[in-house]
Amino acid sequence: MATMELTKENFDQTVSEHDFLLIDFWASWCGPCRQFAPVYEKASERHDDLVFAKVDTEAQQELAAAFDIRSIPTLMIVRDNVAVFAQPGALPEAALEDVIGQARALDMDEVRKSIAEAEAKGGATENPQSAE
Repeated sequence: MATMELTKENFDQTVSEHDFLLIDFWASWCGPCRQFAPVYEKASERHDDLVFAKVDTEAQQELAAAFDIRSIPTLMIVRDNVAVFAQPGALPEAALEDVIGQARALDMDEVRKSIAEAEAKGGATENPQSAE
């Protein structure tokens, strides 16, 4: 499956329509982004049941700012409208596969429960069951 381009116009709809989405925040001038691109594309072909998307941080500065992207590439995984993983840096193929496996294994009911408990306590909404 080819990766899709996310923009501020299609982001919300794309996230709400797909229960498992990987997002690569990148820029054309970024060397590590160019190194990560073939690894990401290859993973998208192996995992055709998942949605792989890219956000060009130069063209979509508002979207990058909304997610407080400070370093690229940054990989984010969203499951059931919850960001379960976000990490800057170009991952090697094995690490990307490991992260995808961990994100697949998450019990999303437990994740939502943890978030609700943290919010009820007035604390941060850091996900203690993150796929990191």
